[in-house]
Amino acid sequence: MSDANEAPKLEQHDVSSEPDEQIPPIVRFLPLQKALDLARANSLWPLTFGIACCAIEMMAASASRYDTDRFGAGVFRNSPRQADLMIVAGTVNLKMAPIIKRLYDQMPSPKWVIALGSCAICGGPFEQDENYAVLAGVEKIVPVDVFVPGCPPRPEALIHAIIELQEKIKSGQTHAS
Repeated sequence: MSDANEAPKLEQHDVSSEPDEQIPPIVRFLPLQKALDLARANSLWPLTFGIACCAIEMMAASASRYDTDRFGAGVFRNSPRQADLMIVAGTVNLKMAPIIKRLYDQMPSPKWVIALGSCAICGGPFEQDENYAVLAGVEKIVPVDVFVPGCPPRPEALIHAIIELQEKIKSGQTHAS
């Protein structure tokens, strides 16, 4: 039995002083922008802009069955000043376009956009015969990072789009401004 005041015995090892020997890195240094992108990708603050039936699927994706919280995008914001991701779900008409643009401009940078559903992507069935009141795609007014096709798309498709956006953010391939 050792005495409580006795110092622990440490083993002594030879340390090589040869320059060829590499010390394995314990801490990995990243450029600051890369570290910020990694953090931002996993903490998205979506602004919901549900105009039509795709909004129901967006609400289902945030409910307990699908739980977008596990991907860092579960807290939907009601103010554009608190959001960095706009999810446009539904048909955008010409009267709504300036409002979407204003909301997008009020969001702090960097900011991203997901176009959810056929109506947000190309006007959907309402754009037939060049309907004068329907905008043929939200990308005509704001830059879109991820398109989610479907009428309406399933909640799994929105979750896949969030994961795809996270990968784009990590790699720096977004329209973020």
